[in-house]
Amino acid sequence: MITVKDIANRCGVSTATVSKALNGYGDISSMTADRIRKVAQEMHYMPNAAARQLKTNISHSIGILFVDETHSGLTHEFFSQILNSVKDEAERLGYDITFISGNIGGRPASYLEHARYRKCDGVLIAAVDFESRSVKELVESEVPTITIDYSFNDRSSVMSDNVEGGYALANYLIHKGHRKIAFVHGENTSVTKKRLIGFYRACSENGVEIPEKYMITGKYHDPKLAGEATRKLMELPDRPTAIMYCDDYAYMGGLMELERMHLSVPKDVSCVGYDGISLANIIHPNLTTYYQDTDKIGRLSVQKLVESIEHNKTCEAEQINVAGHLIEGHSVRQI
Repeated sequence: MITVKDIANRCGVSTATVSKALNGYGDISSMTADRIRKVAQEMHYMPNAAARQLKTNISHSIGILFVDETHSGLTHEFFSQILNSVKDEAERLGYDITFISGNIGGRPASYLEHARYRKCDGVLIAAVDFESRSVKELVESEVPTITIDYSFNDRSSVMSDNVEGGYALANYLIHKGHRKIAFVHGENTSVTKKRLIGFYRACSENGVEIPEKYMITGKYHDPKLAGEATRKLMELPDRPTAIMYCDDYAYMGGLMELERMHLSVPKDVSCVGYDGISLANIIHPNLTTYYQDTDKIGRLSVQKLVESIEHNKTCEAEQINVAGHLIEGHSVRQI
């Protein structure tokens, strides 16, 4: 392994000068610093992580807590896009990522125990049961955390603007002439509550009343339940002219069920999704959906987490809202 001493011998300088150049100190000439860094790169020098941790008390490791109840894992397109952005931004800022789980070496462990075991400087939390005791224990510990789409007191979070998303989709359908609008929404979470607020706000502003039979609780990323809800809606004597789905994957289940019923989109019923995943642009007809900026959500979450790690005494907890936008496809007709 190449050491600082090896670089010093190659450059004909002291090890102290090499250390200053590699750590960005300004009390050596820029020409000397540039030469030392170039030699270090040519020699494939890698700093000693253990030594760096002893010096800075930072391991440069970020934990990722991602427990997907749909068992889609990293094939879950929405969260996989966020996590890919998280990985890229963490690496840019000089951090590695590791996944946190509920076991260590095959034995049960809390998330906090695992984070400490992995010497994580901080943990990013996404797609979990935020009300679970193990998650709350982690959030209330000394380990800096940031959550996606959920907010704890005195902890930072990055939130997609779900109120605006629900509002934008409902408002779009209303301005396309629809008054009989059904909503196959997600389970009872803060995300769902905010989308419902936006949905009802748009309806109220436009004088549209939505009967309870048009409001069905589904489940995020669950096409099967969405398909069952779609059949239930379309078998009503006074069926809706438009259906909002909790995400684009749920719409896939609705679309398949409509085909089984020999109904088509948008001729027989208009549909909109949520998330703006790439699949929405491939299916026919192209789905009208609300795009969530997964890249920005991932980047901002890492930036804020790193700020809380490196400047914990001055970093203020905040809720960061990330705007999305409506993507108009061909799944809604004017009536």
